[in-house]
Amino acid sequence: MARSLWKGAISFGLVHIPVEMYPAVQNHTLDLTMLDRRDFSPIGFKRYNKNTNKDVAWDDIVKGYEYASGDYVVLSEEDLRRANPEATGTIDILAFVNAEEVPLLFYEQPYYLAPGKGGDKVYALLRETLRKTGKIGIANVIIRVKQHLAALVCVGDTIVLNTLRYADEIRDTGDLKVPSASTKSAAISDKELKMAMALVEGMSDTWDPAEYHDTYREDIMALVEQKVKANETKTITMPGKEKAAPVSGNVIDLVALLQQSIGKKPGKAAAANDEEEDEEEEAAARSKVRKVPAKTAAKAAAKKTPATAAKPKAKAVSATRAAAPARRKTA
Repeated sequence: MARSLWKGAISFGLVHIPVEMYPAVQNHTLDLTMLDRRDFSPIGFKRYNKNTNKDVAWDDIVKGYEYASGDYVVLSEEDLRRANPEATGTIDILAFVNAEEVPLLFYEQPYYLAPGKGGDKVYALLRETLRKTGKIGIANVIIRVKQHLAALVCVGDTIVLNTLRYADEIRDTGDLKVPSASTKSAAISDKELKMAMALVEGMSDTWDPAEYHDTYREDIMALVEQKVKANETKTITMPGKEKAAPVSGNVIDLVALLQQSIGKKPGKAAAANDEEEDEEEEAAARSKVRKVPAKTAAKAAAKKTPATAAKPKAKAVSATRAAAPARRKTA
């Protein structure tokens, strides 16, 4: 586990829980170095004094706030702490709310909270309270020099502090051209919805985060190995002819696309689709039968009855006539 980023306490009411904060995630981004294309030497960035143009060492760097053009107030780490000692060392819970009331759009960065010295029991008490009630704690916390709104969430046996975005940081969706339920061009039929639900059902699975990984990064690393083996480490690949991008347009037959998608996913989706098609065929057959009026059916039956009865009589007569000569010969 990495070093703790912050030490302080969770506070709600008269309760104080000593905790330490740890990063909950680690980034695996591609660390690409900028090079001079003339000799492929790495490019560096210098910290220099803008007045003297001389280099400045880290030990000589302090932070300041520009209160007027070119004028600064120097603020040390101690100044920042003394501005509000209680706020900088406390996760102050303001309220407890239902977890589902906070949209995922507001969640930003997670941090693990571990109990500090002597805080095991009260830490466990808060954790189990959050678990049993289904609540999350909405709190204020200062990390480094910025105050954050945060949510305290129970995840397994750990309390996770997840920083939240403020409401004014969420952009309004009013300018987006999103179809509403009454938009004619986005009208959805019951059949389309049923087939889409069948497709989702066929693709449903249990959540296993280990199954998902950064395939693009893996492809880039494979390309790096390939260029090293081919001794092409200094070769600059120039743009070539790009493949034609798939033409986007209106979906003419959404049902056909859904049927094709379901056909590629064997199992529950295909079975559900077959059952639905059988039901639809049976319903169509029943509806055809119902469409024939009773009077029309009766008339048709009446017309058919004489013709049908006449044929057996004709056969009987002909059979009798054929049998008569036979009897004479016998006699």
